[in-house]
Amino acid sequence: MIVWWLSGRRRAIDTPSKDSANLRDKRLVFYQADIDKINKVLEEFLKLSDSKANLLIDKEGHLVTKAGHTETYDMSTVSALVAGSFAATREMARLLGEDEFSLLFHQGKRDNIQLTLIGDRTIMATIFDERTTIGMVRLYAKEASMKLAKTFEEIDKRIDDGTAGLSDDFGAEAEGRLDEFFG
Repeated sequence: MIVWWLSGRRRAIDTPSKDSANLRDKRLVFYQADIDKINKVLEEFLKLSDSKANLLIDKEGHLVTKAGHTETYDMSTVSALVAGSFAATREMARLLGEDEFSLLFHQGKRDNIQLTLIGDRTIMATIFDERTTIGMVRLYAKEASMKLAKTFEEIDKRIDDGTAGLSDDFGAEAEGRLDEFFG
């Protein structure tokens, strides 16, 4: 028996083949065109809200993409902490009889961060300062959330209908190309 951690929960898997299928079903898969579309939404939100940075993070704490001024932040650490914060808040929501809180806000002396749940697998983290207000961020975050949720629905539909997968002859074609390359 193999035990894996997925989405913060320990799951026992009887066979490696079941594990592989489970990982494929749970992971987020983005193509460059998807990232370009997501980045366009994040950059538009950044401009409209006058925020410093927008990050899209999966619930496991991995950075998907980012927009804005992120050079001064350790993105891996921020991403992991955002996911942890959301996980802790999800448990608090459960204790209060809610399924989940979809929005979190943390206020600092210089910078603030708003965390917005997008769909059921990603979190948009918006870092902003005194140049804008929480009201502006929330207004444009709602619009960006709807656009991103629509994009994720399109991605899920593509994956569900099989158009996102590799062709049946991919393995043979890849093997042939490798043989050509390495001789």
